[in-house]
Amino acid sequence: VQLVESGGGLVQAGGSLRLSCAASGSTFSINRMAWYRQAPGKQRELVARIFSDGGSTNYASSVKGRFTISRDNAKNTMYLQMNSLKPEDTAVYYCNAEIYSNYVTYAYWGQGTQVTVSS
Repeated sequence: VQLVESGGGLVQAGGSLRLSCAASGSTFSINRMAWYRQAPGKQRELVARIFSDGGSTNYASSVKGRFTISRDNAKNTMYLQMNSLKPEDTAVYYCNAEIYSNYVTYAYWGQGTQVTVSS
């Protein structure tokens, strides 16, 4: 599975951005997709995730109500709509996909896209 993110950039506080993650390869095997982010000097953290089975979603408390994760299966693309952005949302955002097979989890990552929110 190959993942390519796009859509990052510089935005003022209160603004919006939409990130995209295009998946290719064995996309039919993906069980879960997610967005993570990593700010300078901090650990990578889970932002939101979406499951292939049923489409259920989960969000970090810090983004709940502001970010929306979605997936277009026909396009093999996942999105993260980010509204009401705050300076603390500044980070490199990574796309992640997981495949569960025979009790083993295979994780795949994109190269990351920078999101910078100015105050």
